Amino acid sequence: MPEIPAARAKDLEHIFYPKSVAVLGTNRVVGTVPYDIFANILRDNFQGIVYPVSPKERSVAGVRAYKYVLDIPDPVDLAILVFPSTVCNLALEQCGQKGVKAAIIISAGFREIGGAGIQREEEIKAIAKKHNISFIGPNCLGVINTDPLSHLNASFARKMPAEGNIAFLSQSGALCTAVLDYAQAKHIGFSKFVSFGNKANINELDLMRYLKNDPKTKVILVYLEEITDGAGLMNVAHEIITETGKPILVLKSGRTREGAAAAASHTGSLAGSDEVCDAALKQAGVIRCTTVEEMFNTAIALAYQPLPRGNRVAIITNAGGPGVLATDAAVAQKLSLATFSPETLEVYKKSLPATANIKNPVDVIGDARADRYKVALGSALKDVNVDGVLVILTPQSMTDIENIAREVCNTIGQFDKPAYASFMGEKDVAAGISILQQRSIPHYVLPESMCRAFAGALFFKNYREMKPEDLQVFSSVQKEKAGSVLQGALNAGRKYLPEEESVKILEAYGLPTLLSGLAKSGADAAAIGERIGFPVVMKVVSDDIVHKFDVKGVVLDIRSRTQAEEAYDSIISDIGKVMPDAKIKGIYVQRMVTKGEEVILGVKRDPSFGAVIMFGLGGLFVEVFRDVSFRVAPVGPRSASEMIREIKAYDMLAGARGKKPRDIRSVEECIQRLSKLALDFPEIKELDINPLIVNDEGGGCYVADARIML
Repeated sequence: MPEIPAARAKDLEHIFYPKSVAVLGTNRVVGTVPYDIFANILRDNFQGIVYPVSPKERSVAGVRAYKYVLDIPDPVDLAILVFPSTVCNLALEQCGQKGVKAAIIISAGFREIGGAGIQREEEIKAIAKKHNISFIGPNCLGVINTDPLSHLNASFARKMPAEGNIAFLSQSGALCTAVLDYAQAKHIGFSKFVSFGNKANINELDLMRYLKNDPKTKVILVYLEEITDGAGLMNVAHEIITETGKPILVLKSGRTREGAAAAASHTGSLAGSDEVCDAALKQAGVIRCTTVEEMFNTAIALAYQPLPRGNRVAIITNAGGPGVLATDAAVAQKLSLATFSPETLEVYKKSLPATANIKNPVDVIGDARADRYKVALGSALKDVNVDGVLVILTPQSMTDIENIAREVCNTIGQFDKPAYASFMGEKDVAAGISILQQRSIPHYVLPESMCRAFAGALFFKNYREMKPEDLQVFSSVQKEKAGSVLQGALNAGRKYLPEEESVKILEAYGLPTLLSGLAKSGADAAAIGERIGFPVVMKVVSDDIVHKFDVKGVVLDIRSRTQAEEAYDSIISDIGKVMPDAKIKGIYVQRMVTKGEEVILGVKRDPSFGAVIMFGLGGLFVEVFRDVSFRVAPVGPRSASEMIREIKAYDMLAGARGKKPRDIRSVEECIQRLSKLALDFPEIKELDINPLIVNDEGGGCYVADARIML
């Protein structure tokens, strides 16, 4: 059995490896959930004792029934509740009195229906806490453990899945039944299979921690409809991956932004929950999948084959077109076609027909039989320049599909390199596919899926080998100075900080700002401009105005006292026409930077993941192009560098088309300082620096505009 850490409060061992199980609320009606759960436990060779509990029946499926769980003379490790939700509290209370320490509550009618269901769920949580009962559910399909030591099918799934090394955790019970059917058709087995429903007690993090130490589990799959503790999920995932090398794949629903309220800042608008989720999971080493098929395509690659050492792939095919498709798909996934060694090319020249293409992709020609596939595949796997092989077969009249499948399996088994197969088609190749799947060779309907799975396995390998990142320490940070500005705003009941105050906070954390001042009149604006040096930019300061450009609240490139006075009057007049009720605190006069690349930095406080840092293409069109990247704070030097290089506009910063490269290092430092600020002050809800003007390499960068929301 898996080792359970001593500090663990929840009892998962009695859920997966109980010596005795009581099914509370079962009946004798075949085809109902209460009966099917009890029958599944009996039929699927559970290695312990099972007791039916039914107030109305004397026996169920030929087994003596007990009226109440308290009537069972022997100890009970696990109780499975299938009573109506309205009486589950009474049944769970009796379990507590009996000394049962673990339960699976199958029954629906709790939090998911709202109203009285919420109250019922709170009641069973209180009973469980009183009696120290750990439970899965309510509103779930149940739990399956294929380990022969237990062989427990405590669910109403139609069939017990085959034993395997993949664990599947799901918030949705309905999805579980579809997944079991899908997996059976593809000969995919499971170690543990859990539907955890409303997760009122045991949640996905508890289950993941348990699977961390489960010797039967090699790959962990999780389906989630909501992430309530994003930081906890990241920590647990990172811990599992780095300490045990077990990959984690997550399929989360709710990717679209429909129905979301408009945010008050660029960062808030761009950092939707799904974008943040994507970045956070990647940051933790988790492979996020978009479909069930993609999840299992990647899972079987990780479960059945060695990890790739690099991105160099060889493609073996008996048809030119699919080879080209696979090449395109590989390049799209940032894989590269391996260059064969002279020794490999010599073998191909001697062993393959003269009409065969011996360069990558290798085309063994349509009449190829098992011997050609053996030579092509074996030589590629032996080649030191090859990190993995993708095998493609199309069914032609002379193709001996089953023998080729057997030879592919035998050859792959002789090497410690990953190899995947795509026997394209359906009916004609079915027997060959079955051979591959039964021998645990990853098979894919299309070459594109094969390449995506290889890229997923490579991402996991690279993450697992990545060295821990040390955070940079900034001794110049003046936390108290920033705190006093924020506290002043909070004391005044303000949620929006004008640029003048935002800049003071950024200055305190060492971000480079421009000389500036707040003008209360045209004469003030002229004097400030003269003091800090023209040209200047002038911007309205008002709690009622968030996007200043939209209301003509910004005037650029002011080069004299006279222009400054005129600009002041113009801004006041224009805003008075479109927003007559806006309370204007003054006009912010700032030294203007006329050269450099515009980027954006931002912070958003995500309810699940915490402080999220954003970087991207800046200026007026940031929300149009949405060329941005995200990380959950804290952000270290490596992560800051990755953020910058992820965006499509990176070439503009690196020096595209003969331009000088911009000062990327100064931007990396700004990202890290902003991360520190966001962690130090959780009261900051959103923060925008847009634009941050980046000069040529060595010239630094400057905050040209900033806003903070509390």
